[in-house]
Amino acid sequence: MKKHMNIPIFVPHNGCPHDCIFCNQKKISGYKNSFNERQIRDEIEAYLSTAKGVPHIEIAFFGGSFTGIPIEEQKSYLTLATEYIHKYNLDGIRLSTRPDMITKEILDFLSHYPVIGIELGVQSMSDEVLQASKRGHSSYDVIKACKLIRSYPFDLGLQMMLGLPKDTVARSLSTADQIINLDPDMVRIYPTLVIKDTPLETLYHQGLYTPWNLETTINLCLDILPRFEAAGIKVLRVGLQTTPEIQLGQDVVAGPFHPALKQLIDEKRLLNYILDFVVDINEPIYVEANHKLYQALVGHKKGHLPIWSGHDPIIHIRQNPDLPIHVIKIGNTYHSSYRPENLHQTR
Repeated sequence: MKKHMNIPIFVPHNGCPHDCIFCNQKKISGYKNSFNERQIRDEIEAYLSTAKGVPHIEIAFFGGSFTGIPIEEQKSYLTLATEYIHKYNLDGIRLSTRPDMITKEILDFLSHYPVIGIELGVQSMSDEVLQASKRGHSSYDVIKACKLIRSYPFDLGLQMMLGLPKDTVARSLSTADQIINLDPDMVRIYPTLVIKDTPLETLYHQGLYTPWNLETTINLCLDILPRFEAAGIKVLRVGLQTTPEIQLGQDVVAGPFHPALKQLIDEKRLLNYILDFVVDINEPIYVEANHKLYQALVGHKKGHLPIWSGHDPIIHIRQNPDLPIHVIKIGNTYHSSYRPENLHQTR
């Protein structure tokens, strides 16, 4: 059973003062236009009809810069959402916006509604990257907005992107570290994809932008994720939500797209953990797991099998139905975790 549900209301590109170089929210969200009142009601009620037993439910406005929408329109959206919050005892409202569209006046206004969380599209803390990406705000705007939001009882979420124009691995790592210093409750990580009908697609076809490959992206995430986890920051998502349109060959022209990106990262974390553990073992060893973790050991499309068989000494992997779903046995030792970042030896 689900523990949490976001009811997403997309306001694609609403409130955005201009087009960022990478952005086409109408393609990314799958919605060409913002919902009218009837459509919003239908969307909320459709989600609620499937939410029996879900303990935490929020209404979330995504896809634009909510606080940049004309104030009367914001009131209309928030009033409608508030009606459902009270009627069904939902947890609250979440919204996304730009760092340069946060002021004390805006936060005072939002405080009159059951808004519980604000997510900022930070994307990068490198001013050179922000300028090359046509973001229209600076890293200082991010710092100022986060400080303001932290003075109110809102959850703070920050979104970062990997591989924007002028970005480097070092700059992305620096962005992650600076985000940690801003003390958000949660983050989302989005590798940059070349989406159809964006200025970035034009640069890509002109040979002026080269997207990062999947391997670079996965390896960078293997460095970034532990930093957020060690700081107690929840990672809500890695990679864009896959839709029929958000696929290579559809609206994704190029870039490190994979429909199961987080799964690939988790599988490689598990692989690296085991390889590090057996580094001083000089004889063949068996690694055992229940069915679910065994699939992670095998890897996507059995991609890890050559690594195990080619290891010196050889590592044998096999299923052990007697093991709990969160336990791996390496030789005679047991390692337990419900999540790959917490894997540790227990006995």
